[in-house]
Amino acid sequence: MTCGVVEELPLLGYDSIQMQETLSRIVEENIALSKDDWNAFETSWDFQIHPLIKYNCHHIKEAFQEWEKECDNRFQQLWFNETEINRLFIEQYHLAGEIKPEVDKESVSVSLSDLQRDIRSFISYSVGCMFGRYSLDSMGLIYAGGKWDETKYTTFHPDRDAIIPICDDEYFEDDIVGRFVKFVETVYGKETLEENLRFIADALGGNGSSREVIRGYFINDFYADHLKVYQKRPIYWLFDSGKKNGFKCLIYMHRYQPDTIARIRTDYVHEQQSRYRTAIADLEQRINGASTSERVKLSKQLATLQAQAEEIRVYEGKIHHLADQMIKIDLDDGVKHNYEIFKDVLAKIK
Repeated sequence: MTCGVVEELPLLGYDSIQMQETLSRIVEENIALSKDDWNAFETSWDFQIHPLIKYNCHHIKEAFQEWEKECDNRFQQLWFNETEINRLFIEQYHLAGEIKPEVDKESVSVSLSDLQRDIRSFISYSVGCMFGRYSLDSMGLIYAGGKWDETKYTTFHPDRDAIIPICDDEYFEDDIVGRFVKFVETVYGKETLEENLRFIADALGGNGSSREVIRGYFINDFYADHLKVYQKRPIYWLFDSGKKNGFKCLIYMHRYQPDTIARIRTDYVHEQQSRYRTAIADLEQRINGASTSERVKLSKQLATLQAQAEEIRVYEGKIHHLADQMIKIDLDDGVKHNYEIFKDVLAKIK
């Protein structure tokens, strides 16, 4: 391409200052609408608060309905604006009858609401509050390294040691499901807690009580969603003993300390091992005095616990090796480099 080619393009000047001002106004509004859409998701640098919290509702269902309206209004406005831009240029270039101004709605770039996606992102935000990444008392990103300030959290306090266990039952006082239930109660109120948990569970799908469904999501699907959102560069790390779910816990990369793994080992892994030994002994005793049908049921439970106990025994050896090293990490090295250091005890990134 040689100099002057752009000047030869058949571009017409605006017929009037009014048209120029109209186009500028519409374009600026479209940019603002697109920013509002992007900033509603936590991967945005300008993310402030989860949309299902900002409406000050007592029912998460009502909050979702408000969010649904907001998304639809933004979508419709952007579609109308883009169609109007087309109409103005069709008029400018005298193309009426040759080109239709209407924009295909599938090409409109802002998001509509999605119940399952938005509930899952709400759960992700709650985990961020559990770790202190976010706070119910302030907007935006609160902690991503640097000096920790406890005064920024009064409504909902982050986890003390930044280690949150994910188990198939509520073995620990800072169990992730218990923490999540407390978060929902804090946001929407105690009176509507069970109704809100049921709505969340129904959005996730699955059978069982609301707490059982939510626990199943944390055990089986939460981390896969986190990896997807953060494009395989997770900020929360899942310590995972294996397929038997013998032990799982989350930590927040930005709150990692050299003694974090030692605390995982002594305060959580060893505690879980002790619970398995007690539960196995109890089941063995119950089996001896059980009826035939009850013995079959208890024997299946025993086999599951024994498999989990063996898995965590092997895992304890791996984590012991790392705990003794008191490893320091440099956040500037990036997620991929730091995750690789602990790959033997973390969930595999596929």
